[in-house]
Amino acid sequence: MGTHYPNPADIRRDWLLIDLTGLTVGRAASQIANILRGKHKATFTPHLDVGDFVICINADKVKLTGDKLDKKFYYFNSGFPGGMKSASARTLLAKKPEELITIAVRRMLPRSPLGRATVSKLKVFAGPEHNHQAQQPKPYKLPF
Repeated sequence: MGTHYPNPADIRRDWLLIDLTGLTVGRAASQIANILRGKHKATFTPHLDVGDFVICINADKVKLTGDKLDKKFYYFNSGFPGGMKSASARTLLAKKPEELITIAVRRMLPRSPLGRATVSKLKVFAGPEHNHQAQQPKPYKLPF
């Protein structure tokens, strides 16, 4: 018997709604990365995109442990000489909380074309409102 690989027509993707209120960034990001890759499914295949879509709400209400709000820095570079910029986690959480979650999840996915396609299934919103009601997302509680 050979190993069964799912066809693109066999892959069923659900839309999951995750409320990030009071959750730690790293713990939530690792669970979200597993859902995006499809590791929670019996049909998981490392070289195929079988994961679900994830909608994260209340990204502005996440927490970081310890002194990470002031001591953790995120670096961005424009690609030009002297174009490096940095922002602490506190300023990033205040200005763009969606970006904080997206960066955390993106860094937990493979650095490949498959990983870049996988992160496009992540939709993050700062508040409790989102614009994906038409997809009828199912509420999902992270297991910790």
